Amino acid sequence: MNIVLEIGTKNYVDDLLSIKKSLSHMESLLACYNGYALSEPSTKFGWTFFKLAFKPELQTGIEEKFSDMIEKYQWSSPTQKFTKFMTDYFLSRGCNVKIKLSD
Repeated sequence: MNIVLEIGTKNYVDDLLSIKKSLSHMESLLACYNGYALSEPSTKFGWTFFKLAFKPELQTGIEEKFSDMIEKYQWSSPTQKFTKFMTDYFLSRGCNVKIKLSD
């Protein structure tokens, strides 16, 4: 199953650049390029929301390379663990965003 995250930010331009840099770094680590897609942003109440869809190759690469870290999260499903891992990854790379699993 391809994971799609919904990302919310108050500073779209800066956070989008940080997310793209973070994903580029991840793609370089995994030798997997063009591994995600971003939706068009929408703005509500001072927040900008957009979706980040992982393509199978990148998603699988992340799950395999960081399986030991992902497994340590206390969430019930693998997709929730992956979401929490990516949230922490983006925060550690300076992306001040809110992330949830898209329906």
